[in-house]
Amino acid sequence: MNSGLPRLSAIRLRIPPGGGRDGFPFDIPALQGLGEMAFPSPVTFFAGENGSGKSTLLEALAIAAALPAVGRADASRDDSLASQRKLARGMKTVWSRQMHRGFFLRAEDFFGFVQRLQRERVELEARIEEVKREYVGRSELARRLAMGPAAASLGAMEASYGKDLDANSHGESFLRLFRARFVPNGLYLLDEPEAALSPQSQLGFIAMMSEMVGQGAQFVVATHSPLLMAVPGATIYSFDDSPLREVAYDELDGVVLFRDVLTAPERYMRRIWEVGG
Repeated sequence: MNSGLPRLSAIRLRIPPGGGRDGFPFDIPALQGLGEMAFPSPVTFFAGENGSGKSTLLEALAIAAALPAVGRADASRDDSLASQRKLARGMKTVWSRQMHRGFFLRAEDFFGFVQRLQRERVELEARIEEVKREYVGRSELARRLAMGPAAASLGAMEASYGKDLDANSHGESFLRLFRARFVPNGLYLLDEPEAALSPQSQLGFIAMMSEMVGQGAQFVVATHSPLLMAVPGATIYSFDDSPLREVAYDELDGVVLFRDVLTAPERYMRRIWEVGG
């Protein structure tokens, strides 16, 4: 890794023992006894079961790093993240050099982002039609100048996201969003991006990550996906331990389980099916 690149190097946390009187999120088992988490590689994964705290820590990091959110109110103003803001206030971010680019994205918010783009598109198109009506009988130059701001905004939106994000599959729209928004030397905090991606699309996303890492980008990703976590050289933290700890890919429970199932799918499924029946 080029040490001259902007990089989030670590976070330092002040967590009261046992959570103290502060309760959630300070009482999350994975955070107990955690004083510092290092980010030694360009890609870091947070792994763990639902409710283990990986998304909570990622949200607090987005607040502490002052990253804009895609698809909803910024994390610093989101009413649903009041507890995460408490955690962020006890978090110190350590940088090799401050990063000012990037964003925070939760997969569940992506669909709200698409809807917002659709509303903006409708508003821009309505404005263009309004100008056409207002400028009937006037010169073509005057009409074009009046339509200019709305037409330019609509053109920029289509160039970045296509004419209709909603017409694509969720996975295609997701990847199109990343292509439009990824820039060099950016910090990207992503919560379960695999939710909208098929296995094939996940491989395409990994290729996109690799390209961006080559341009100085850094990723911190909360995920359940064994495919994503197989990224070479990635740092993986398990939130199923207290305190959370760095683990090797082959140690992850999810990876072990998937390998066992794929090795003998009939045996595994027969056992589960019989229990279910």
